[in-house]
Amino acid sequence: MGSFESVDGTRLVYHRAGEGDPLVWLPGGPMRSSAYLGDLGGLAARHPLLLLDPRGAGESAVPADPATYRCDRQVEDVEALRLHLGLDRLDLAAHSAGAAVALLYAARHPGRVGRLVLITPSPRVVGLEITDPDRREVAELRRGEPWFPDAFAAFERIWSDRATAADWEAITPFTYGRWDAAGQAHAALETDQRNADAASVYYSAGAFDPRAVRSALARLPARVLLVAGEYDVALPPKRAAEYAALFPVAEPAVQPGAGHFPWLDDPGWFVGTVAGFMN
Repeated sequence: MGSFESVDGTRLVYHRAGEGDPLVWLPGGPMRSSAYLGDLGGLAARHPLLLLDPRGAGESAVPADPATYRCDRQVEDVEALRLHLGLDRLDLAAHSAGAAVALLYAARHPGRVGRLVLITPSPRVVGLEITDPDRREVAELRRGEPWFPDAFAAFERIWSDRATAADWEAITPFTYGRWDAAGQAHAALETDQRNADAASVYYSAGAFDPRAVRSALARLPARVLLVAGEYDVALPPKRAAEYAALFPVAEPAVQPGAGHFPWLDDPGWFVGTVAGFMN
């Protein structure tokens, strides 16, 4: 474990595994502790990793100004980490909502990004629309699962604007490629690992302009790997292909049978794909 001070003096904590220049990971949530990433299916044994706890989450300090939870304000946390590590360029990875910070960093500091790994990234920062029919098409692939009837009924209430809080919880199985004991245990930790107040600020008004982000990414010199899950309702594979096409040099990869947390669903496939890209 290590720590550093960001530009506003907030103490941020990171967790390292392995020796050498690391692949720096920005967790999703948004504003979830990096603990949920675990060892990323064993990736730490193949490539050195550094997992950053966002400000106000995990072991990182709560900032004096809550407005700095906004995703664009956290870009300079990444730059402060780069300077702390003494690296000319960062190899940067992000999961889910963490892609907002990663892509805004790449747009602001394109020459400071070595390789970029996006794992089931949120499409929000680039303005890529995921429609209800997109989600329905992916959800239907799970029809043979024992939990499907109740979860799909909850999804239909959400799509028809009749959702209750219970319905949002009921669709959780769609988030995982395998809704087994391991997936259920992983999901149960989210509330304690996520800073809900910070999450409410993360995407607040003025954080980014998707058109400007797209324009900057179209000129990004870094190689990009974008991993999507076959069953991920948050970023269906066909939309992931459109996402990858925003970059000059990108490798889209769809993990069979995976949901939003692909390292849990097939660690071997996940580790082989990411490590292969990095080596």
